Amino acid sequence: MKKTLALLLLPAVALAHEFWLQPASFRVAEGAAVPVKLLVGEGFAGETWPRPTRRVRRFVRFGPGGPADSTDLRPALLADSVAPVLHCPAPGTHLVALTSQLSFIELPAAQFTAYLRGEGLSTALRQREEAGQTATKPGREAYRRCAKALVLATHGPAAHLPTPAADTVFSRVLGLPLELVPEQNPYRLRPGAALTVRVLAQGQPVPGALVQVWQAGVRSAVQPSAAPAVVHFTTHANAQGRVLLRLPGAGPYLLATVRMEAALPQLANRADWLSTWASLTFGGPQTAAKTY
Repeated sequence: MKKTLALLLLPAVALAHEFWLQPASFRVAEGAAVPVKLLVGEGFAGETWPRPTRRVRRFVRFGPGGPADSTDLRPALLADSVAPVLHCPAPGTHLVALTSQLSFIELPAAQFTAYLRGEGLSTALRQREEAGQTATKPGREAYRRCAKALVLATHGPAAHLPTPAADTVFSRVLGLPLELVPEQNPYRLRPGAALTVRVLAQGQPVPGALVQVWQAGVRSAVQPSAAPAVVHFTTHANAQGRVLLRLPGAGPYLLATVRMEAALPQLANRADWLSTWASLTFGGPQTAAKTY
């Protein structure tokens, strides 16, 4: 009985984990071959996402050179599913984006209710409560992932970077089912400067979205010799779908959000709910950056 219960708990734990793209470095030399890990985990500490070649729907790089500056990264994923190689052929900011195929899961009623409560998915929780389903109806869910990463490629001094007006791919709206879109380039901000990020679903703002933020590499002022820590906090988007953050250091940073809605009619035979998990990773302000 205990073994059966433990097995039932495993899907919920796996589903609740964040998913993100982790380049070997967020600041790279122009043209360098940089491995990018596809990770799932908690607290900005992850393990390799299993079976990615079967689960990835789209995997692409967009560069600072305009609409023609893009690369399909699926061949790189087929060549190395653990850490596909990213090339940034031009100096400036590069945007990497991945979307997954739909996956399905079913959880016992009480476990699904606890999962909704733990992830702050109040709308779905309220609807189940109003329908009297929280203790009786299993949670049948389809889920998908949308992950983005920003990488800065440099060639010599910062003066060789494109002008800010030409280096705008960081704010490109891809029209993903759910995405986090910064309105300022985090690599061009000073430490402590404000960064606003929009939460968008199919290009439209998501008011009140819960956004989790992790900052890695934080040094203790009390114990400078201690290993760098990870700082975590949560915030909510305003009525326009924006969150305001401060970037005190080089990071890296992980932002994540999730949205739960009624499943599409064509999924009715397998799911009652559709969740979309979005993440954004990037490095922050740094006066003297090393390159990969």
